[in-house]
Amino acid sequence: MRADNTQHLLTASRRRAEHTRLRAVSALRRMDTAGVPITFEALAREAGISRSWLYAQHDLRAEIQRLRARHHPPPTAAVPPDRQRASNASLPHRLRAATDRITQLEDDNRRLRDALATALGHRRHAAILGHPDTRDTPNKQPPESDRTPLRQAGHTTSTTPSAKHLPRP
Repeated sequence: MRADNTQHLLTASRRRAEHTRLRAVSALRRMDTAGVPITFEALAREAGISRSWLYAQHDLRAEIQRLRARHHPPPTAAVPPDRQRASNASLPHRLRAATDRITQLEDDNRRLRDALATALGHRRHAAILGHPDTRDTPNKQPPESDRTPLRQAGHTTSTTPSAKHLPRP
């Protein structure tokens, strides 16, 4: 019959748990004293223990959360300095300036849309009537060696506009 060694295993397990707890507590104190941000991962790395073990220790978990809250207070809304804040008297002026700017931008957009519509209309009219495009910049021709007549490439060209571009009667 084999000897009962469970007592020795239990003693070793308790000793290992106490040693792990001691390492966690001392690492937590060192981190708190040094002002290092305290997280479960950082503490586990510092103490050489697993995070899952830390989460399972309710008293240590509560202490970590308490220290974390003390070192990192909840963020507050960023408040600009007094000299940068708008006064009650300046708010209507700022609103009026913003409204004027919006009106100016809307006018610019309307003028640009009208100019684009006119240019596209002229281009379409020229395409329907078979006139060459009028461009602001000169049309650069590719070198003679790069030009391939469309008929040689198997394409046919027509000088008559297609029926879909003709004005309706």
